[in-house]
Amino acid sequence: MPRWVSGGMINFPLPIITFGLALVAAVLVARLELGKVVGRWFFVAFFVLVAVGSFLVGLRFGYGIEGLIPIQRSLPFLAGPLLYLGFVSFTEGGTHMARRTAAHLGFAVALMVVPSVLFKQFFGWEALIGVSYLIYLVALFWMWRKGPNHVTRAPIEQAEALRRWMLWAVLFLLAFFVMDGAIAISFALRRVEDAVTLISYGSVVMFGLILAIIVAVPRFAARGGQSQTAVENPSDETGLAATADAFLGETQLYLDTELTVDRLAKRLHVPARALSAAINQSKGMNVSQYVNDHRLAHAAQMLVATRDSVSVVMEQSGFLTRSNFYREFQRKYGQSPASYRKSQSIAGVSPAPEGR
Repeated sequence: MPRWVSGGMINFPLPIITFGLALVAAVLVARLELGKVVGRWFFVAFFVLVAVGSFLVGLRFGYGIEGLIPIQRSLPFLAGPLLYLGFVSFTEGGTHMARRTAAHLGFAVALMVVPSVLFKQFFGWEALIGVSYLIYLVALFWMWRKGPNHVTRAPIEQAEALRRWMLWAVLFLLAFFVMDGAIAISFALRRVEDAVTLISYGSVVMFGLILAIIVAVPRFAARGGQSQTAVENPSDETGLAATADAFLGETQLYLDTELTVDRLAKRLHVPARALSAAINQSKGMNVSQYVNDHRLAHAAQMLVATRDSVSVVMEQSGFLTRSNFYREFQRKYGQSPASYRKSQSIAGVSPAPEGR
């Protein structure tokens, strides 16, 4: 008979319920259309990991099976790397991604197989797991701060949603960190009943998080299914150039100083050569000049609409050097930025108030 813990706390079938929900989440994520990126399989592996971990917790505290404790306690080393690699795969690929995968998962596995005899108490092991959670939640938060334009390998319509999912991942790791830390301290102080209570309530939190994911995944899938391919026919140079115009206008990706033709082509899901040819044929310029034209239009608008200095306008328009900005501005408008601002003022276009 299972001995689900009770008495002042939630009964313990919750880990088994969490096990089932995590498997459902894994199946739903596996069916998502996320382009040609392997990221979803890292996410699937993460939810399978959560399912297995919950199942082992249920066996331990529900049936008194403690022989699997080393496995149960070592699995969390994989949680952070799986989530991190899942999102990184939407920012880079090829050999760089392969190296990252080997490094992060290899190190996690190495930590997992460290004999437990090296630690007199599991608390030492828990401390390492806590450090792992912190490292990866900080890494994910840093990735989130870079904005949707950093998610270059994701379908355009899903980039912002994936970025929101990064915050969900941070929340997951933060929940793991707090729960596992509190449980480890309780065990270290030999307060087993408190530890079991924390595990029980922790299962409630995990239950809620996974349930929220299960509800959100179909909406994410529907959003992707309703959106159209960015470019229906890459060979249509006029249509491709128009799509690039609309995309840059909507996302202001041209403000990214590291924008390249390859990155822009990836966001439009077309070959870089096709995009370059389309811009050259339709606009009569190369991609670098084309992107600079968008930046210059942005700068011209700022010069008229704000009282910001020319240096600030330059920086906020995606230019790295003053000489390049002045040269390109002179090419497009036939005068310096300061002269342009003055001429627009004389023409009756008033700038916005200071600070706007």
